[in-house]
Amino acid sequence: MKSVTRSLRILEAVAQHQPVTVGELTKLFGLPKSTVQRTLVTLNEAGWLRANRKDTTRWEIGARVLAVRPAALQGSSLFAAAREPMIRLRDAVNETIHLCVPDGVQCMVVVDRVDCDRAVRTFHAIGDTSPLHATATGRTILAYLPKADVDELVARGLERYSEQTPTDPAALRAELESVRADGYAVNVNQYRPDVCAVAAAILDEDGTPLAAVAVSMPDSRYAPGRLPELGRLVADTAKEVAARRSA
Repeated sequence: MKSVTRSLRILEAVAQHQPVTVGELTKLFGLPKSTVQRTLVTLNEAGWLRANRKDTTRWEIGARVLAVRPAALQGSSLFAAAREPMIRLRDAVNETIHLCVPDGVQCMVVVDRVDCDRAVRTFHAIGDTSPLHATATGRTILAYLPKADVDELVARGLERYSEQTPTDPAALRAELESVRADGYAVNVNQYRPDVCAVAAAILDEDGTPLAAVAVSMPDSRYAPGRLPELGRLVADTAKEVAARRSA
């Protein structure tokens, strides 16, 4: 039980002081550096912590924490900034709207959802995870990540989930260029059968992707002719969330 308590206290300390180094945690708890390091690695393997992307010697909370208690987001600037624009987007298109955050390049995590009132609609539970390369939310995040991060994902292998899943590295990289040019990504049956989505990245002040907002709909209601309209609406919503968050 002591090790469990220690792990939880280290997890709480990372949440409070992130991004934080092993040395800083060692001083805070008065524990051997090797003990703190082992705990951090264990929590990282379980998805609770991750290395900071700009300084890998520092640790921060992983997005998987949000899957356990998404309500905790309600006090965050991201959740507060996103909620009203998501509702307005839902009202404009009458489709389900998702807010997702990346857990490194491991997966996307659904942290909020605004449902439409249609009898037939898509559904992703809060806390659901999905691969970056096979989803619109994931690819709009990948489009703004450093090349090294994309290379890391490609090196792990691009798993096929349907006949439409992009599994060719060159094709994926070309699509990411298109996402940057268009401002949004599109998923037509590439992950879940009969599910389509249009997503845009929410960027911080230096262009780092923080999250993605998406319109999700059944394939039966996806109309390619509406893509420019949906793309503009989603991209505008993402920009509004970013502006509200930094205001």
